[in-house]
Amino acid sequence: MMRLIFLPLWLLHWLPLQALWILGRLLGRMAFALARERRQVTLTNLALCFPQWSPEQRHKIALRHFQGFVTSALSLGIAWFASESRLRRMVQYTGLEHVRAAQQHGPVILLTPHFFGVDTIGPFLTLDFDVITINSRQKNPALEALIRSRRLRWGKGLIFARQDSLRGVLKALKPGWLLYYLPDQDFGPKDSLFVDFFGVKAATVPALARMARLAKAQVVPCVVHQNFAQGRFDVSFYPPWEEFPSGNDEVDTLRMNHFIEARILEQPAHYLWSHKRFKTRPPGESSVYELRP
Repeated sequence: MMRLIFLPLWLLHWLPLQALWILGRLLGRMAFALARERRQVTLTNLALCFPQWSPEQRHKIALRHFQGFVTSALSLGIAWFASESRLRRMVQYTGLEHVRAAQQHGPVILLTPHFFGVDTIGPFLTLDFDVITINSRQKNPALEALIRSRRLRWGKGLIFARQDSLRGVLKALKPGWLLYYLPDQDFGPKDSLFVDFFGVKAATVPALARMARLAKAQVVPCVVHQNFAQGRFDVSFYPPWEEFPSGNDEVDTLRMNHFIEARILEQPAHYLWSHKRFKTRPPGESSVYELRP
């Protein structure tokens, strides 16, 4: 019975990405109208980060965000069921030389912000690299096992649960291996620093700098864009960060946020605005996500 959950994704994976984009735009518009709370979260995030934009501009980006989000969900089956040859035709690398060069010096951490397509590219990277990923564990053991089997479908790579200690991740992060790391979510006040994200204090885990220091790893930014019009996934690798970590967690975490901000400005609708990025507030500040009537 549990396997039937995957049936729609299996059926949809036969469609080209352009067709999924047409369907995603339609369903995304419906979701934008019906998902009141998530719509409010998205608009609140955009208002906090882009107060200089007009309400009409933010509404337009929010709608496009929902359409991209739904398309990304519909295309997840491509990562889980498409053949290797089809995936290779759909994924275009830029800056691959930066990863190869960094691998020569030890472990590599791929700093990967939450743009649409990251769930597809994570498993795909295991075709070419030894990759470690960190995912949230599903409450249903059967569902967890099925998802895990799809993410490890090529028989390579390691998956750790976000709920576990990072000690196991660091132990497994050997020279030449990549850690596919998505750091830009609000995981609560524990171990977080309040640093600026578009000028708003955001609870941010400073684990990137700490892991880089402990594993003696280089940080290579990795940005994924789901190119709906061209029917492909664009994966851009940037040069390894120099003088990182600096020894100051707050400075390093702010550097990470500034990098993510710059990439968001390039593709603002494709970032995960529907996540409650500012859920955890500094002491004394009230929630920013009060649902309006």
